[in-house]
Amino acid sequence: MNLNKLMKQAQKMQEQMAKTQAELEEKTIEIQAGGGKVKVVANGAGEVISIKIDKEIVDPNDVAFLEEVVLSGVQGAIEQGKTLAKSEMSKITGGLGMPGLGM
Repeated sequence: MNLNKLMKQAQKMQEQMAKTQAELEEKTIEIQAGGGKVKVVANGAGEVISIKIDKEIVDPNDVAFLEEVVLSGVQGAIEQGKTLAKSEMSKITGGLGMPGLGM
């Protein structure tokens, strides 16, 4: 086994992973909850970018429902962001679970 070749491959993989992580920050996922009345946008890095709430769903007498819908939307957006990141990273790692990559 050529150690020099292995080191170059590892360096190339690391560079590809850094590039992919930067690209994931630019990709967005939109999740709708509450029949489309709540929209949550997140990026592939798992960061919530925005939340839009239609005024029709805002009921001062049922704040708990609004909280549940917003939470559901945020959780869905984060989960899809993680799924996107895992998919993109597995293209680089060949599907191997690499420690520290959140896979």
